[in-house]
Amino acid sequence: MSYYTKVIRPDETLHRLGRLHWLIYLPGLLLLILGLALLVMLTQPLDDAPYYICAGMAALFIIWAVFSLLSAALLRWSTEIAVTDKRVIYKRGLVWRTTIEMNISKIETVDVMQGILGRIFDYGTVVIRGTGSGIEPLRHIAAPLELRNAIVVG
Repeated sequence: MSYYTKVIRPDETLHRLGRLHWLIYLPGLLLLILGLALLVMLTQPLDDAPYYICAGMAALFIIWAVFSLLSAALLRWSTEIAVTDKRVIYKRGLVWRTTIEMNISKIETVDVMQGILGRIFDYGTVVIRGTGSGIEPLRHIAAPLELRNAIVVG
């Protein structure tokens, strides 16, 4: 059961669920490709020393890629962003949970920052500023303009 379903009030209506973009897996995928490329190099005849160096580096990159992919999957799975008609709910973490909630009426501005790749792949950073404080920048958010519109329309 997700966090927002536990804290949503009966008089609230869910407008939008936000999530992290799949591109957070990119560093792990690049490491995996690098490790597999080194494994392919091992099919070529090499001297003993370069063979062991390539094998060790391939193993290192593949192990690093697995940990990176698992970390990204855990981050994506444990992060929730919910926009209701009354508030924005942001939760991250599995063992240590961090939650931030802000009333829609207290939000002054919602900024979206997207670079070139963000525009192409539809992801970006959403910054919510409220009266007195704000929510930390929400990075790597999928469809950030749709999330912003859900918050602004409230």
